Amino acid sequence: MTNQTIPLNFALIGAAGFVAPRHMKAIKETGNNLCAALDPYDGVGIMDSFFPGADFFIEPERFDRHLDKLRRNAIANKESEHSKIDFVSICSPNYMHDSHIRLALRNDAHAICEKPIVLNPWNADALKVIEKETGKNVNTILQLRLHPAIIELKEKIQKGPADKIHNLNLTYITSRGKWYHRSWKGNIEKSGGIATNIGVHFFDMLTWIFGSVRENKVHILTPDRAAGYLHLDNAEIRWFLSLNYNDIPDEVKKTGKSTYRTLVMDGIEIEFTEGFTDLHTLSYRNILEGKGFGLDDGKAAIEIVYNIRNATPVGLKEDYHPLLKSLKV
Repeated sequence: MTNQTIPLNFALIGAAGFVAPRHMKAIKETGNNLCAALDPYDGVGIMDSFFPGADFFIEPERFDRHLDKLRRNAIANKESEHSKIDFVSICSPNYMHDSHIRLALRNDAHAICEKPIVLNPWNADALKVIEKETGKNVNTILQLRLHPAIIELKEKIQKGPADKIHNLNLTYITSRGKWYHRSWKGNIEKSGGIATNIGVHFFDMLTWIFGSVRENKVHILTPDRAAGYLHLDNAEIRWFLSLNYNDIPDEVKKTGKSTYRTLVMDGIEIEFTEGFTDLHTLSYRNILEGKGFGLDDGKAAIEIVYNIRNATPVGLKEDYHPLLKSLKV
């Protein structure tokens, strides 16, 4: 994507968010500059650990104006062409991703957006049109595709029989407090609901490894729990997602952990709980080398979670996740 001979200029939207420091770290570790950041909340002291000289804005209008001025100055003065923003990294709430990607492209910058890249499948189609108009690219962070254990699993599946259907149980429980349901994350119109908020990267991983969706059935769907059955080309998957601490197995609670993540395939657990630390930096390196994941890559998972949140749950019927038997759902 870039012939990088000098540091590139980045802007960041959502500087106060949970995932923003990973992006700041990735920008720094790839040898580039964060020049401007935006967040309506001004508690962004974390920036001092990475880019204390970056301009900071709390109003999107002034941030947009700043990027536009840098772009226009670069056009007017070729000697300062390197001062324009090359990439905008987007860590804002899910429902704002679409507009913030448009802001980036409108300012002649590539976009790097956290997942889900958009909430609705047709939003991705519209962004592809703008990509073509502007000549700029939209990249998304799908870090599980870069995890060594997941890559190893994909290679194993590819080497096996093409028609084999694997049986999987995916469980992800990450407890959240009352604040969650009062924030934008608890608003399904803004976050896309639990399957989008905490599950989209798992669904991307599964379709990346096991192929296209043949059937997508939802057994339960509440603000803090979702479970269903997903039939892909090479897998039948029973999945369970929860924000409820009470759903964590007792043996895990005894260790003091508030998160439980497991993937069992054909009776064997796939371990991938570690190794996440540097995956954002690796994602950035790939993007800068033109090997990032784009709109088409992320669309299958967007369609899955869109269909989940719009589904009518069928209850505990047929092939449901085994954990549901012991829960009060």
